[in-house]
Amino acid sequence: MFSPPATPQDQPNSIMAPRGVKGKPKAKAHQDSGRILKRKRGEEQISDLVKQVEELDLKASLKNFSDLPLSEPTASGLSASHYKTLTDIQARAISHGLKGRDILGAAKTGSGKTLAFLVPVIENLYRKKWTELDGLGALILSPTRELAIQIFEQLRKVGRNHHFSAGLIIGGKSLREEQDRMGRMNILVCTPGRMLQHLDQTAMFETNNLQMLVLDEADRILDMGFQKTVDAIIDHLPKQRQTMLFSATQTKKVGDLARLSLQEPEYVSVHESADAATPSTLQQHYTVIPLPQKLDTLWSFIRANLKAKTIVFLSSGKQVRYCYEALRHLQPGISLLHLHGRQKQGGRLDVTTKFSQAQHAVLFATDVVARGLDFPAVDWVIQMDCPEDADTYIHRVGRTARYERVGRAVLFLDPSEEKGFLNQLEQKKVPVVRINIKANKQHSVKNQLQNMCFKDPELKYLGQKAFISYVKSVYVQKDKETFKIKELPLEEYAQSLGLPGAPRIKFIKGDDAKERKNESWRMAHMSSDDDSDAEKKDKKDEKEVRTRYDRMFERRNQGVLAEHYSKLINDDGTMIDNGTKDVSKDVDDEADEDADFLSVKRRFTAGDENLGAASGSDSDSDSDSDAEKDTTGVKKVHIAGQDPLIIDSKRREKLLKSKKKLLKFKGKGTKLIYDDEGNAHEVYEMESEDAFKAKGDANTQREKFLEGETERTRQADIEDKEVMREKRREKKEKRKARERAEIAAEAEEEGDFQGLSHLPHVPFEIPGSDSESEPEPRPSKKQRVSGDEEPSKAPKSIETLGDLEALASGLLG
Repeated sequence: MFSPPATPQDQPNSIMAPRGVKGKPKAKAHQDSGRILKRKRGEEQISDLVKQVEELDLKASLKNFSDLPLSEPTASGLSASHYKTLTDIQARAISHGLKGRDILGAAKTGSGKTLAFLVPVIENLYRKKWTELDGLGALILSPTRELAIQIFEQLRKVGRNHHFSAGLIIGGKSLREEQDRMGRMNILVCTPGRMLQHLDQTAMFETNNLQMLVLDEADRILDMGFQKTVDAIIDHLPKQRQTMLFSATQTKKVGDLARLSLQEPEYVSVHESADAATPSTLQQHYTVIPLPQKLDTLWSFIRANLKAKTIVFLSSGKQVRYCYEALRHLQPGISLLHLHGRQKQGGRLDVTTKFSQAQHAVLFATDVVARGLDFPAVDWVIQMDCPEDADTYIHRVGRTARYERVGRAVLFLDPSEEKGFLNQLEQKKVPVVRINIKANKQHSVKNQLQNMCFKDPELKYLGQKAFISYVKSVYVQKDKETFKIKELPLEEYAQSLGLPGAPRIKFIKGDDAKERKNESWRMAHMSSDDDSDAEKKDKKDEKEVRTRYDRMFERRNQGVLAEHYSKLINDDGTMIDNGTKDVSKDVDDEADEDADFLSVKRRFTAGDENLGAASGSDSDSDSDSDAEKDTTGVKKVHIAGQDPLIIDSKRREKLLKSKKKLLKFKGKGTKLIYDDEGNAHEVYEMESEDAFKAKGDANTQREKFLEGETERTRQADIEDKEVMREKRREKKEKRKARERAEIAAEAEEEGDFQGLSHLPHVPFEIPGSDSESEPEPRPSKKQRVSGDEEPSKAPKSIETLGDLEALASGLLG
């Protein structure tokens, strides 16, 4: 126990007290003697506690906290928190913990396991006179942030009269602020991930002097989700320590216990011989509901229990989000909350606080809430999705009927999950009774959800994610006897969520592909034939959904032409030459007039693309340019690789306006792909070995290929050089133009035309100079004309009108 901080009077003072003041030395001596007596009294109390703990009988029956050898600060903290009577797990575990033994504690949910390890932690550090200078003395690990917060709050209540420094280390907060205080903490309550981060990154944080390690919900911390993290934490801790593990479903695996370096642990299981693994005050029921009807049943239950406090468990956070948003829009008449691991820490704290303080509310949650959390007065626990195992079921239903209160739980099971999961519950001694849902009390919200998803794309997106996450949660389960994904009606389930259809799920198709691959070729072939026949039959049975747009685009003007006219036309649109008269001319004229009324015609020219020719509605000049006329006056359109298309009727001219009909006359297209530079080229395909050998010897083909590549490289080099020359030429011309502009500007500034500035400015040279007879030599690259220098051929100054006339005659000369 820390001594009280020194007062200013206790500090040494360099200034002497005046002689006239009397009695101060005696008062100081009196204070010192009182402090010494208080310290001696504290040491005597601690020594008495140590003796009482050594003499404690582990087999004695204890009923109250006063029967335990506890220090005065701990006893007063328990009394102030209204803890007087010991529960079964507390009566047996605290005595072993006070003696410093390793403990494996197992008890039902809501039996007070938190105090069973908090009291030994506080008392052992108190008896060892732990101070800030000793560093970290106890480390308590929790699987979830909410449970860590709850443990820390209970530690503050019980240890309010002690002088230990305790800290809460969880994710979602500033790491730097926690690092500044880590070195002064005696007790830490933390989550595994955040603790490992501090052990690796905080320089001043040391655990060499650790005395106690506590794992709450030990089976969850030691499973696959935290295995690597916990192993890394244990590597930082000293092996000589006291270790305590507590959970409602305690682990007994030898590997787990060896990892923690437990030394002769005491297994404390107060309810191992009980008839049931759950509290006797808990009423447990299950009902068999097909998957598509679960959401309707949940809605009906919420509407029927508006004056209750309910927790609804689902498999994934996306399902929690969708159910919360969907039912919130329906306004059930009760407060709705949701909690899952993807929320920010501040939001999670607000939700837990609101639900704890609420009298009537519904909380949609994942298994983040399933372990250890103590929400007061929870009436119902609804498990909408089947839990992964019986242990998870026990922890979920443990949120109600705590501390011998009454509670009720209902489990929704799909018909495919009933047999397998009931066997698991029977092995764990969990009594459940089947109940039936009254049909007249059940209301469907399927149509309302579909309407909301149609109007709100965000809600539809949440529904798609919820569907995929649920299917994935079922797919990854190890217990395939309970979770049979192929027996679930997924299409109907998607419709019950308000979705127009089931989203595509890739991992299920991949699983089917693996199974087909492992079968023999013949069996796979037979199954594929059977599947194809079944698919064809299903397609025939299904009614195709056709919208008004489909019907509109499928309309054809079939009744315009006479019946005998269709007999004169082949399927490809060519005329049948049987020597008969063209009786369809008048009909064609009428049809063409109808088509011209408020219609948009597409015209494909027969130029480079060879797609068609001009129509009869276009001008004669266009039609002559696009199609060639025969000597008889018949138009012909040439198509690459095909016979010329003869246009001998207006129907054939209309044929050229339809891309769909022109596909019959065009060859097969080639697929183009784009490289990194954006250039299009055909798809590279591997050549067969026979085709390769048909071209000749490999060495000959290699030489031919190298020659072609060499020539292509040479041509590319020539083109590149030409491009560079052109760029240099343009650059040179720009430089010359800039130089001429600078020279002209200087000449204009220096020239004095003696009042004749109104004359037009023209470039000129001095008459009779050498520039008229001989061309000026080309300057080298090193020569540059700067703005400060005057050009070498600058004009002379003009003083009289005669000089100007002479200059003009020289220029004209």
